[in-house]
Amino acid sequence: MNGFLSGIEHIPAWAALPVALLLVLGATIVLIGAFGLLRLPTFYQRIHGPAITVTLGAGCLLLASMLYFTVAKSRPVIHELIISVFILLTAPVVSMTIMRAAVYRDLRARKHDAGATAGDVYVIPEESDEGVPGR
Repeated sequence: MNGFLSGIEHIPAWAALPVALLLVLGATIVLIGAFGLLRLPTFYQRIHGPAITVTLGAGCLLLASMLYFTVAKSRPVIHELIISVFILLTAPVVSMTIMRAAVYRDLRARKHDAGATAGDVYVIPEESDEGVPGR
């Protein structure tokens, strides 16, 4: 057993229990996000499942990894913090960029029922308003 998990049987119970709980919690959160992606009807609703849960689920998995390898190597292992910072900085930006691209696509295609105009933030101009200055 020369794999990267060799020695897992030597991890004390005080560390194995939180690692297991964090792994189960992180996997459950990611699974709930995946179900939201599959179940919700519109793109704008579906994007919220993965956008929100990827950060929390990945955070739990990274904490479990950090705790496991810190105990297994008997020294602080914190390289997962760099991964966490990267996910915390990029996940919301990527989600927002994807949503804005979808809004602009729906506005250009004049899709009134797509959800881009929900909340009255964006308005699709009427056909007669095009070409009229000031509108």
